[in-house]
Amino acid sequence: MPNEIHVLFPGYSVPDPEDKTAMRANCSCTLIKASNNTNIIVDTMTPWDKRKIVEALATRDVKPDDINIVVNTHGHSDHTGNNNLFVNAEWLIVGECISQRDKYLTYNFQVPYKINDEVEVLSTPGHTISCVSVIASNCNLGNRVGICGDLFEKEEDIADCSIWRSAGSEDPEKQAKNRYKISTLVDYIIPGHGMGFKVTDEMRSKLKEDSIYK
Repeated sequence: MPNEIHVLFPGYSVPDPEDKTAMRANCSCTLIKASNNTNIIVDTMTPWDKRKIVEALATRDVKPDDINIVVNTHGHSDHTGNNNLFVNAEWLIVGECISQRDKYLTYNFQVPYKINDEVEVLSTPGHTISCVSVIASNCNLGNRVGICGDLFEKEEDIADCSIWRSAGSEDPEKQAKNRYKISTLVDYIIPGHGMGFKVTDEMRSKLKEDSIYK
């Protein structure tokens, strides 16, 4: 039985039409119903989205108390805003930090953190130094799916790398290399601020070219 991946809300990022100094943005929020009955939520939107998340989970027959693992691909406010909905979760993973209440694991993310045999968390620094991505195998959306946070802003940022660079990057060189790395590991990507998309060989070639950072 495949792992079920459900994008509860696709992310977005657009200029604020009323304020030229601001953006309007929110992250993609994704539920993984793993084949071993583990429920994982990746990125929890802003604190103003609590009701939306609860209602969206209910359409998948999941309550907040049913979530076993929370993963925030990084610590920005639009990715962490509703972590406190999931106080029954076994682990809270925020970037490269793993905790539960006041207990913190010492873990070296140079080795992927395995949630189970088919779902793991990888270090993918760039947008922030401690960014992570979730890779799930044997899924309804593809053989291997990457839930990548802001490593990828949206599909369009492959053709136009100014999109992800202008969105802020603590280490653009590492981000470019990890974008290519992830493209070689998965066949479908859920980005931080756009719709999910299939990875093509043409995309991989472009990402490889961009990974030789200029």
